[in-house]
Amino acid sequence: MKNAILLASMLASAGFTLTAHAGALPKTTAGVEKCMASALKAKDGKVIKIELKKEDGEGYVYEFDIETPDGKAWDVECSGKTGKVIEIEEEVTKDHAKFSSAKVSEAAAREIALKKYPGEIVEVEYEIEPDGKGSYEFDIKRTDGSETKVEVDTESGEIVSHSVEHWQIGEE
Repeated sequence: MKNAILLASMLASAGFTLTAHAGALPKTTAGVEKCMASALKAKDGKVIKIELKKEDGEGYVYEFDIETPDGKAWDVECSGKTGKVIEIEEEVTKDHAKFSSAKVSEAAAREIALKKYPGEIVEVEYEIEPDGKGSYEFDIKRTDGSETKVEVDTESGEIVSHSVEHWQIGEE
């Protein structure tokens, strides 16, 4: 616990801000330090943001937004149970070919996400999944104050994942 407080303190002094949802910060078996080491081993670079979210079937997952020296942006997810990287997605801009030629428009994907998880979309990311498919990721602020992340496939319009964010620290 001391290490987590030290890490949060160091990140805060570097200009990161902590946003917590739903009360106390949950503990994980692996811890943020082990997951950060795994994430940086997978994608060496600068950590821009860390989130802790709860995913169906996976439990708590840390997501690290990492900017690599070549200027690319990556979302590296690490299991809070094992400390192992479970997914790496590349963040791209909305003018990337996967999105300019998508069968499902961003507007349609927004409607799909908000129909299932009503609220206000506060952030959109454009991601290339490990299998090469594109997805829109929406952060939705719910009426109860919680934040839900919803990924919608650019080809099928299906919701491919959703999670509830418990805390984040770093740049939006």
